Amino acid sequence: MRRRTATLVWGIGTVTLLLSGVWADDHSFTVTADERTGKGEGTGGSAVTSAVQRGYHALTQRAFIPGFWTPRAVERAWQVWGLAEKPTNYAAAFRERYGLHPAPYPNDGLPMGLRTTQIFGRPAIGIDCLLCHGGSLFGTSYVGLGNQTLDIEALFEELFRADGRPVRLPFTFCNARGTNEADAFGVYLLGWRNPDLSLRSDWQNLGLRDTSCADVPAWWLMKKKQTLYYTGGMDRHSVRTLMQFMMHPLTTPQDFHRAEPAFRDIQQYLLSLEPPKYPFPIDRAKARRGEAVFRQHCARCHGTYGAEWTYPNKVIPLEEIGTDPSRHAAVGLAYGEAYARSWFGQEPDGWLFRGKPLRWTDGYQAPPLDGIWATAPYLHNGSVPTLYHLLKSSERPRRFTRSFRTERNDYDPIRVGWKFIEVTQPPSPDLPPIERRKIYDTTLPGRSNAGHTYGDLLSEEQRWDLIEYLKTL
Repeated sequence: MRRRTATLVWGIGTVTLLLSGVWADDHSFTVTADERTGKGEGTGGSAVTSAVQRGYHALTQRAFIPGFWTPRAVERAWQVWGLAEKPTNYAAAFRERYGLHPAPYPNDGLPMGLRTTQIFGRPAIGIDCLLCHGGSLFGTSYVGLGNQTLDIEALFEELFRADGRPVRLPFTFCNARGTNEADAFGVYLLGWRNPDLSLRSDWQNLGLRDTSCADVPAWWLMKKKQTLYYTGGMDRHSVRTLMQFMMHPLTTPQDFHRAEPAFRDIQQYLLSLEPPKYPFPIDRAKARRGEAVFRQHCARCHGTYGAEWTYPNKVIPLEEIGTDPSRHAAVGLAYGEAYARSWFGQEPDGWLFRGKPLRWTDGYQAPPLDGIWATAPYLHNGSVPTLYHLLKSSERPRRFTRSFRTERNDYDPIRVGWKFIEVTQPPSPDLPPIERRKIYDTTLPGRSNAGHTYGDLLSEEQRWDLIEYLKTL
């Protein structure tokens, strides 16, 4: 076990976060084959053997950054919800409040995405990758399913308040529930780092924008891709790019070096993931007709499926795809240059070349569609609630809300996606922010539902046949 004591006051403008920590990063768990799928228990004892097993172990049992909050923040969060007393089933109420999901692995009773670490030798609560990359479907939690219910803004604001340390967040973490500003996190945090990842004394603005409204993609798509991110701007083989979330101000350059082998294993685990199968009946005759429609109209960009699958790894220019450009603009030249100079961008790349920098592209990458039924809402900003609306742009709601629950009765197996309620008026300014974020308003920055109009050319029969085929992927 390794311990470190540190105190740092981290400020930007009117933001001051007091972050103090003593933490451990050693754990004694053995991961069984069943545990990889969330069915096992950490038992201690012999070492895990395969890279995939080691990766699952590291992802679910190891803390890579120190905690933000004391345990009382979780225990007392209800006190900042405006309630008179603690809810009876508090664990479920806590998860629903913030859009979190039960952990399908040993996690000290915490939901996916929260993790027990230590501060001054005492338990603390931090976050991990599964805050955004862990979701649930119909009562089952999945590692690698994007969390389309999360309100990360409320989570951070309210847990700091419950901990007796109210803070003003340095930028908007979430504009619409179920999306996040992941790109802004990267840009903001790298602005505090020198190229060797040591901390700067002053913050460098690398082009911070917080209106991307990014919908979290599924990790199981990585195995087919040669590039990462919605723009296709990073080599999929990069390990260090997966480590950017570690830029907590208390992590040192040495911490990144020590963690890199674990992230090589984590990458192998991510590449082993498979999507869940569609759980409802499928009309096979319609699906066969839909496959023909798909091959004629969709395969050019999204590839083919089955045992002999293909995937073109194609970036579609912005002027052709027509979807909201905010995500594309969120990572600009200043950040790209700083990333290329940093430890992240200097990752070894074979025997001749060095470095895996970000590359500029002119649009968004058409993703693989494996498990597409499970990844609603659609487009890179989650602005389209179902596949039917994705394939018929004239029917897309201008404003909508949903339950943000993930049970069977919340799902629409006909149009394929989450059931929603259309909202006719913009949310009132008097509505609490946590309620306002539940209304997806496509007229606001970063949230346009325009573009990807290819399905408009189909007949209704072709459209429904195509949807039936997409259920099979």
